[in-house]
Amino acid sequence: MMFKFPKNDRSFRWTSHIKSKMLFYGISEQKLKTVLKNPARKEEGVAEGTLAVMMRNDTPKRKQEIWLMYTVGSGEPTSLKFKVQSSKRVMISCWRYPGQSKPGKQLPISDEMLEEIKKVWFEEKK
Repeated sequence: MMFKFPKNDRSFRWTSHIKSKMLFYGISEQKLKTVLKNPARKEEGVAEGTLAVMMRNDTPKRKQEIWLMYTVGSGEPTSLKFKVQSSKRVMISCWRYPGQSKPGKQLPISDEMLEEIKKVWFEEKK
């Protein structure tokens, strides 16, 4: 089966980082849009001015979460209190987390991936 990469449109801009993570974790564009539309939890993202949303993806044999990190617009700071519909969303990263993370704690992400995201995000903002 061939993987179909998402294309930029008037609502979304997809970074090369998220495209590589989608391929690595086997997460489709539609699954990420579902996570964005109906998140089980929202947190501040690990990079400055980003948000992270999570959706459970459990089966009887495994428990896991799918995380999506994004920003609204051109990277201006965003707030969890306001839902912005008209601005373009920049999709930065996604990952699968095995198990269940605790709300309010630092996002469940490896140190290597954190450094990679920060590097990519700061290059994108230039």
